[in-house]
Amino acid sequence: MAIGRLPWTGAQARSVNSMLNHAVIGTGSRGLGHVRNFDSTKNCRVIAVCDVDPERLEKAAGIPAASSRVRKYSDYRKLLENVQVDSVSIATCDHWHAPIALAAILAGKHVYIEKPCSHNIHEANLLVKAAVEYKRCVQHGTQRRSSAEDAAAVRAIRDGLIGEVYLAKAVNHQRRQPIGRARPEAPPPGVDYDMWLGPAPEHPFTRNRWHYNWHWFWDYGGGDLVNDGIHQLDGAVWGLGLDRNYPSAIISSGGQLWYDDDHQTPDTQNITYEFARDTGPTKMIIYEMRLWTPYKLEGHDNGTVFYGTQGTVHVGRGKPKAHLDDRQVEINPGQYGIELEGIIPNFIRACLEDDPSRLNSPIQVGAFSTILCHLGNIGTRCGGGRISYEPKKERVSGEGEGLANQLIRGKDRQGYELIYG
Repeated sequence: MAIGRLPWTGAQARSVNSMLNHAVIGTGSRGLGHVRNFDSTKNCRVIAVCDVDPERLEKAAGIPAASSRVRKYSDYRKLLENVQVDSVSIATCDHWHAPIALAAILAGKHVYIEKPCSHNIHEANLLVKAAVEYKRCVQHGTQRRSSAEDAAAVRAIRDGLIGEVYLAKAVNHQRRQPIGRARPEAPPPGVDYDMWLGPAPEHPFTRNRWHYNWHWFWDYGGGDLVNDGIHQLDGAVWGLGLDRNYPSAIISSGGQLWYDDDHQTPDTQNITYEFARDTGPTKMIIYEMRLWTPYKLEGHDNGTVFYGTQGTVHVGRGKPKAHLDDRQVEINPGQYGIELEGIIPNFIRACLEDDPSRLNSPIQVGAFSTILCHLGNIGTRCGGGRISYEPKKERVSGEGEGLANQLIRGKDRQGYELIYG
């Protein structure tokens, strides 16, 4: 199971043609969307699906127009041995994202990986290293990078529409219902629960640790910061031009103010990322998350607000807008001559051309935003306060640094150790 013990010593050769043979690993609600969207996009067909839940697997296999061609797998390792598969998308629980992605890269596949790309900081760095070493297209599922409207907003900010911009706020302001408490029980019939747990610690099966609710347990997910907030945080990084410029400090606070159930992850987080640079002014990103609020914050349930010396730019579910004094200005891609492919067509084109440079949301960018999320969670889990991160040493200093540095890598269960590089 460990990456170092997989049956590939290097990327396998893949013939380039005009049709991408794609496989989907993880067929929950997001994975079903992958099956539909990849199979309905030009120059791509889904030929395989994989899940440890046989009920979900059967449903996914019946979606493609030519479903008779789709092979079903319960073990991703067997799927990766299929030389007809050119690319895979990964929509499993978070704790399986990086292990499967690394295995796929080593097997010579291109990879579309859902956010967050990893369950900890070390895994994210390994993915970047492997993608570069094996020259694979690895697209991260932060799809705002493929939005022409969002790109126009970024261009407007860069062109000075709202003056000098020093701060952005990533807003995650919504109500997510409590999950109650669930007792241990037997896994559903036919489910390989040991495989589902994978590198996570052994724990009795409960319905709350199963489909979707796994997001709220540290063993498998990272709460709503990595689930939903990553989109708003990534947009803030993009708009401020901070890609791969690590923050000089992260100040976190958070916890459960509302939930009183099986949740482990916070329902409330406030995180400030300070970006002090040798050249240019310090900039900040503030992440505000409240999962008990059925109302919007500054007009957003999920969105990003940029604050300039002459106004603000709002990017969210609607069209981007600038507020200048008493005027509201709509920002349109046509104003800036911006045209972008959707994230899936973009991935398919890059794969068919074997050209990672074509990707709108490459793993280098996705890993950076993922690491920012992990740093925010680390700060929260270590009791709040101020921490800093040294990317070259892959080390945290500051409040609770002993626990913090354990969380950078995590600890894989025996038999599922992640070994690469």
